[in-house]
Amino acid sequence: MVEPFKNLAWDDFRLIKAIAEAGRLPTAAELLGINHSTVFRRLGQIEATLGVSLFERHRTGYVPTAVGEEMVELASDIDERITGFGRKVAGAEVVPEGEVRVTTSDTLLTHLFTPLFARFREKEPRVRLDIVVSNQALNLSKRDADVAIRATDNPPENLVGRRVARINWGLYGRAADFPDPGKVEVSDLFERPWVALGERMAGLKAVRFVHEHVPAEKIVYRISSVLGLAEAIAAGIGIGHLPCFIGNAEPGLTRIASAEPAFATDLWLLTHPDLRHAARIRALLDFLAAEIARDRDFIEGRKGREVEDGQTGRQTGGHTGGQISGPGRQAGTSAGG
Repeated sequence: MVEPFKNLAWDDFRLIKAIAEAGRLPTAAELLGINHSTVFRRLGQIEATLGVSLFERHRTGYVPTAVGEEMVELASDIDERITGFGRKVAGAEVVPEGEVRVTTSDTLLTHLFTPLFARFREKEPRVRLDIVVSNQALNLSKRDADVAIRATDNPPENLVGRRVARINWGLYGRAADFPDPGKVEVSDLFERPWVALGERMAGLKAVRFVHEHVPAEKIVYRISSVLGLAEAIAAGIGIGHLPCFIGNAEPGLTRIASAEPAFATDLWLLTHPDLRHAARIRALLDFLAAEIARDRDFIEGRKGREVEDGQTGRQTGGHTGGQISGPGRQAGTSAGG
């Protein structure tokens, strides 16, 4: 007599795992790329083969039984082993070739990395880039991405990589409103309208500073995007903190206070340990690290970015004022960064 479990295939385990994670058959069907009726039919077949119920059906969704939980746990273990095997095979490459999925934020992509990716593609035409724009931490262990570019002081412990720069933040205003930023008085700043990132970004040190020191009635504009924040400052809605590599590159903005070291965040290039020796991953990480090293003064806010202007280069942005750490601190005239 054939034992029931010998009739099970890996796809059966994947289906049970998807139902458990989704809680509903239509959602599980979307995860698996099949239709709802197929999921319903195959679940019935698996339960009939095993002779047990794998889920309890509630109004709120499908909840695994004890046997169902065991099957989901086994499916997760199998999935991790398959994914790990794929990472090791990918790490055995010799020539940079194939696809690299990179996750980063819209801010870093727009203002720093798109030109670098373009130059990398010229250097390594056999490597294809799949860019996932997200501020959420994707699971590199599950191959949601191969490389993560993140501004953080606490990179995930299960990843490896390198810290390539320190992203400084400064206080910026519209250049037309501050013709002489070096003479700005701190007391005047706290009486002006401010723009700030919203509560969703409250973990950033510059955002906490504004919420703790600027009167609530003076924060006239909140937004959940750093790119939108820069546009709001350029439009004259108010003054606010920006990463220096954004503020210094905008001709319509001027820095009215020196970069505050306490607000700075590390810039990391990260990957999974099993992928770090893959030729395509190593090629991309080495290239980005070298390019960022050449542009570190710009990224860290010490100068504007050099751009081509005919036969010579020119610096964009770069106006700086004093330093601001709170309503009681006097502004100086240094142009630190």
